[in-house]
This record gives sequence, C-alpha cells and structure tokens, in this order.
Amino acid sequence: MSSKAKSASLPPRATRKTDVTNATALAEAQLRSASVRVTSARVRVLAALLDAQRAFTHQDVQDALADMDRVTLYRALDCLTDAGLAHKIAGDDRVFRYSAGAEHRSVRQDAHVPHHQHGHFKCTRCAKVFCLDSIGEAGLLRDALHESLGKGFQSHDIEFTIKGWCADCAH
Repeated sequence: MSSKAKSASLPPRATRKTDVTNATALAEAQLRSASVRVTSARVRVLAALLDAQRAFTHQDVQDALADMDRVTLYRALDCLTDAGLAHKIAGDDRVFRYSAGAEHRSVRQDAHVPHHQHGHFKCTRCAKVFCLDSIGEAGLLRDALHESLGKGFQSHDIEFTIKGWCADCAH
C-alpha cells in the first residue's frame, strides 16, 4: 500500500506529523546519498517537496516554510536541482515549479543520463502542476524521438505537458 493510501485512513493531524517526520528522514538520507552537505534549509526544503502531492512554486515553498528567507530558499532549491534531488519545471506562465521524487536520486550517477525524463499534467484553471512519473519512461520517450526523427538525435531533457482540469477544478 502506498504512503498516500495509508495516510488517507489516518486522522489528518496524525498523518501530517508522521509524514513530516518520514519526509525529513528521507530528505536527510537522500542528501547524504547524493554527497550533498546536509543543512537545515536543504533538509526542510527537500522534505517539503517530498511531502508535496504536486509541483511547488517558489512561493508555495515560501508559504510552507514561512520562517525561511527567500535567498536561503532559492539557494536550497538550486542546490537540490543541481544535485538531481529535485527538478525545475518551466511553466508557460513563466513560473518555475519544483518537484522531488525517487527517480531523481539514481539517475544522477551517470552524467550521460538525463535527470528529468517524464511528463507533467497542468491544470488550466488553478495552474497546479503534477508529475506523471508512471507514464514518463525515459526509454520509451527516447525511442519515440529516434523513430520520429531518426538516429543521431540525442535528447538531454524531455518535457511534455498534458493540459486539462485537475480533480478539484473538474467539479
């Protein structure tokens, strides 16, 4: 059972505290495994991204971590992105969104493998962006590129976005 499914059956107050504790421990472990210096700011920012159910704008993270100054937050986000622990999604609204996920930890080991190889769903009503990790198999996307354009083309980053209405806005 996924952690999201488990948390649905727990009371909201207990869920939040447990999720924050688990996200913090996971954030620390990911920073260490990526050989990134573990700082309070990086742990808090990565934990917030790990705990998020959608991609967060800088402002979303700032709202979640109100006591952190903007410069520290920007530096933490840049560090996490550079380390491959988070990825930055460029929106057509010129606002960057940040997301973290398990697939970003392992691909960084090979410098020739892109670290952002999946799609996104963007709600055209509320502008929330969700990662589509399960349909973003990098191999399938690269194969489609080679089939369409021929051998010799090499992708370093794949971005595709499905636009529509999220579950909240569709009602």
